[in-house]
Amino acid sequence: MGPVTIFDSTLRDGAQGTGIAFSLEDKLQAVRLLDQVGVQYVEAGNPGSNPKDAEFFHRAGGLALKQAKLVSFGSTRRKNIPVSEDSNLAAILAAGTPVCCVFGKCWKFHVDRVLETTYQENFQMIEESCRFLKSHGREVIFDAEHFFDGWKDDKAFAMEAVRAAVRGGADMVCLCDTNGGAFPHEVEKVVKEVVTKLPVPVAVHFHEDCGMATANSIVAVQAGASQVQGTLLGFGERCGNANLSAIIPDLQLKLGIPCIPQEEMMHLTHRVRELASIANVDLPAWMPYVGENAFAHKAGMHAAGVLKTPRSFEHVDPYLVGNARRFPASEMSGRAVVLEKVKGIFPKLRLDSQEARTLLQELKELESEGYQFEGADASFELLVRKRLKPFPPFFELLYYHIYTDYSDGSDRGASATVKVRVGGEIQLMAAEGNGPVNALDQALRKALEIFYPVLSQVKLSDYKVRVLDSKNATAAGVRVLITSSDGEGTFTTVGVSGDVVAASWKALEDSMEYLLLKAFSKEQGE
Repeated sequence: MGPVTIFDSTLRDGAQGTGIAFSLEDKLQAVRLLDQVGVQYVEAGNPGSNPKDAEFFHRAGGLALKQAKLVSFGSTRRKNIPVSEDSNLAAILAAGTPVCCVFGKCWKFHVDRVLETTYQENFQMIEESCRFLKSHGREVIFDAEHFFDGWKDDKAFAMEAVRAAVRGGADMVCLCDTNGGAFPHEVEKVVKEVVTKLPVPVAVHFHEDCGMATANSIVAVQAGASQVQGTLLGFGERCGNANLSAIIPDLQLKLGIPCIPQEEMMHLTHRVRELASIANVDLPAWMPYVGENAFAHKAGMHAAGVLKTPRSFEHVDPYLVGNARRFPASEMSGRAVVLEKVKGIFPKLRLDSQEARTLLQELKELESEGYQFEGADASFELLVRKRLKPFPPFFELLYYHIYTDYSDGSDRGASATVKVRVGGEIQLMAAEGNGPVNALDQALRKALEIFYPVLSQVKLSDYKVRVLDSKNATAAGVRVLITSSDGEGTFTTVGVSGDVVAASWKALEDSMEYLLLKAFSKEQGE
């Protein structure tokens, strides 16, 4: 089976996802990144739909791309007008891209109820639009909209629609599952038949509405499709598009079908996370291949097996996609897992040592109280360092007081006073905040920044509270997870108590201590 080309629609179909909004600079940055990934086509927008896309194509024309061709997208001509007078087709050409992707109707229902025109006019719209773009020297991909639904309704009609595109000179026909309702067994049958009946390559475009987009894409390639459309992170309209970050390694690593340059595969995880940052979305930890938990082994037996031989619980080597093996520390962890995590801090610690056994026992006791270290690596590292190589505390809390007053309706209805000792000096500081925890955070930072200016770099980026035993209602214990950023990376700390403020204090204290320890270690060259 020959190579499969990858068509990324992050900046067009992906941008239709709820909560996704790209600025012009975001789009330019994303194009460069997708080119680095090695995808062959980047569909960058619909120049006829909004001025921002038109401006983007003007700017993007100056990009020096190594792998990718830019694609402009739009519909066939409108009904009952000449192609030369259609403003949408004119905008597609004006974008100046080497490739044009034009979509047309392949389902009678849409021709009847949406276009409200004759079937013959629909076929002419498709054929004439493809011929018009082709006559201007462009590579033309026809997106056969609703093809799988159209096939189920009237197979002959759907085939005539894609044949009209071929008559118009389309270089490739893409079968689109626009509603996301197709299943793999249907896809296999349809693609096999279409491939044998068309003289041009066939591509596929699936949506995730039934959770089938990745499976459908793989089956379609095995049935003869030579291009897969999707988005690198899988986001898009409704439930999203086919997830290319899973499809690419599925094809290339598992099935031996080339998609992108082999040397770029080892950068896939980094590129995906970078694109998530551009899109301002959190990359789901559970995503195949590239997610933080894709190669995480929590259960003691699983982790011990992977440490002996990775193939025991890993389908591929994480190194192949640029990811890393993780062993979240938890009450389910065995000594081998704890040792593997501790090795990064104290490489000489032995599995059979008393220190390792004591550390594991304390870890299990803390987690029985409600602590959860699998999502709080910073607190775990602090615990390890304090037990195996004690260090003097950077500060000592003498007391804190919280005051609340929402009588005036102000958002800043809480204030906190904190008294800390650093060395031989004592500092008292007060601050207001949006709630008691925010006020406590502000007061602690102000007090400690006098002694440790590096703390000014720390920003609290996420705060989560989990009730540990809902049976006790408002008297239940709580677990607080705080994620902080220091400009170089993020780290998470945990605190547990029957009092939400006390639990928050413990997590805040760990976050400050961790950053100070990190800064101190850097100074010492550790």
